[in-house]
Amino acid sequence: MPEGTVLAFDFGEQRIGVAMGETLLGIAHPLITISTPINDERFAAIGKLIEEWRPSQLVVGLPLYSDGAESPMTALSRRFANRLKGRFGLPVWLVDERLTSVMAESMLAEAGLRGRKQKPALDQVAAQAILTTWFESPGLAV
Repeated sequence: MPEGTVLAFDFGEQRIGVAMGETLLGIAHPLITISTPINDERFAAIGKLIEEWRPSQLVVGLPLYSDGAESPMTALSRRFANRLKGRFGLPVWLVDERLTSVMAESMLAEAGLRGRKQKPALDQVAAQAILTTWFESPGLAV
């Protein structure tokens, strides 16, 4: 695994949660939620994050059913990962994101955020859980 900053994405059709971390520390932090369904706006926001954080690689959560089968969102997430690689020329990794939303909800509940208060942070905390998973087991390169 190359050293440096890593950006992770929890892809959704309406929102994309983003987290960042450093490979040397292996610690992930929630960063931002990109809230727009418009691809040009999404990639412009991602471009600004890449310019600011200068990551050495990117990680995208791969949504699967609990039995490991692909869901309808799996193909969209793969497409998003391929677009990231094509646009920004950085290595992109796919990580099984099963249970990351549950982990994110639990983390937010522990921080005292429940119900509607969780909504604004949920996607970026899910991206944090995806990145934490990647630090533990890097997944598949795109």
